[in-house]
Amino acid sequence: MPRAARDIAEASPLDRHNRLLLSNVHPQDWRNPEPKGRYHMVVVGAGTAGLVTAMGAAGLGAKVALIERNLLGGDCLNSGCVPSKALIRAAHAAAAARGAEEFGVRPQAGAGAVDFGMVMERMRRLRAGISAHDSARRFRDQGVDVYLGQATFSGDRTVVVGGAELRFSKACIATGTRAAVPPVPGLKDAAALTNENLFTLTDLPRRLAVIGAGPIGVEMAQSFARFGSRVTLIESARGILSREDRDAAEVVERSLRRDGVETLFDSAASGVSTVQGETVVSVRSRTGGNETEVRADRLLVAAGRAPNVEGLGLDRAGIHYDVRKGVTVDDRLRTSNRRVYAAGDICSAFKFTHAADAMARIVIRNALFFGRSKASSLNIPWCTYSDPELAHVGLSEREATAKHMKLDTYRIDMASVDRAVLDGETDGFVKVHCKRGSDSIVGATIVARHAGEMISEITAAMNGGMGLQGLSATIHPYPTRTEAIRKAGDAFQRTRLTPRSRSLLKAVLRFNR
Repeated sequence: MPRAARDIAEASPLDRHNRLLLSNVHPQDWRNPEPKGRYHMVVVGAGTAGLVTAMGAAGLGAKVALIERNLLGGDCLNSGCVPSKALIRAAHAAAAARGAEEFGVRPQAGAGAVDFGMVMERMRRLRAGISAHDSARRFRDQGVDVYLGQATFSGDRTVVVGGAELRFSKACIATGTRAAVPPVPGLKDAAALTNENLFTLTDLPRRLAVIGAGPIGVEMAQSFARFGSRVTLIESARGILSREDRDAAEVVERSLRRDGVETLFDSAASGVSTVQGETVVSVRSRTGGNETEVRADRLLVAAGRAPNVEGLGLDRAGIHYDVRKGVTVDDRLRTSNRRVYAAGDICSAFKFTHAADAMARIVIRNALFFGRSKASSLNIPWCTYSDPELAHVGLSEREATAKHMKLDTYRIDMASVDRAVLDGETDGFVKVHCKRGSDSIVGATIVARHAGEMISEITAAMNGGMGLQGLSATIHPYPTRTEAIRKAGDAFQRTRLTPRSRSLLKAVLRFNR
């Protein structure tokens, strides 16, 4: 089955919500327009990076073509951010119901039971509603020529789609990534789930095995455990979220275990088989060589991403790429073909929707308006939407050490923040890194409920050149969790009270007595 047909088929079950979704992001009666002259910009791929590039360029007066072979909205709308966060919110509700007695609320018998079919129906309904923002008709009405089909470069200035050749002055590759499937014997034949088909489930798996403890694996392992699945998380590293600081990841790790997730670290899947309807994952310890079996009803593979570079004819356009890393770009997001740019997951180590959005804006400025914006100038925060959330921006301690940069670190535990205490959510901390001897912020990590909301204040401070002293002087509503950020600023202020300055202050106070 062709990839596009397979992706459309995975919008199942084909209820009224998914029918609405498809009518927006891949309408069956869609007719591609006839190309009319040279386009200022041809965008290949209609995920976040492609949509922002197309809409932004058209809004500034450019003649734009947008090509998508699968579903407009890409991973974010169809199989990533939108459906996963709908599930996470439902999982929060289930956990809150079960933990209500801590707050003096005694739910009726049976409270906290999960109707998984209703959870998934709600997700499909909300996703379908949001899909109107990414619809083919909306982009057509905004002046974008929308083409559905496989795009292939036929030369350094031309792209072919559906038998039509589109000529361009500039182009942007925004084809994103897909779930990577590791070379584990038997895995390809095991009907494993990835994020691309996980959200087609209608029945809750009684037992779920998850390979990979990155953000997707962690978020879904915790959510399905809260729904009632018995979840086993298999990870080759020594803990979850390997790119994060260990003290931060360990807070989330403890939360997973409280929710019932069994973890197998320093372990790798060595084989997958199906025995009498069960999925059997052979797991080998990377330290002792011992091998165990994990039996599950379904298997979710969350072991990284692979770039969508196949079938694009990149060689014919003189565009360099790597089948593992994606399209090669410079700091201004230009490919080896100076008329072609790239944005989003296809060319970035930061595989986040908001990073794709920011990169698309760089492409518009640089490709169409002689800009010289650099991707390296972006402060890109990220967040894993576990409970508690783990958010980060800028340099970590490990990265600063690698750059031979000396830091002063200010850490505020959430247990010292009144709102966190009152909400019963004291796990976690705010940790801010500054250049040694100054209040200049170079990075921060937050582990807390709503950390993804909190990190933006620090990101804005970094972008605006505001240091910790400025955050200390910022009035925060009381009681809120963001008071932890002000407290970090106060901690910096206290370091300025040297013995000499204390003596001067005491002298002033004696004079004013």
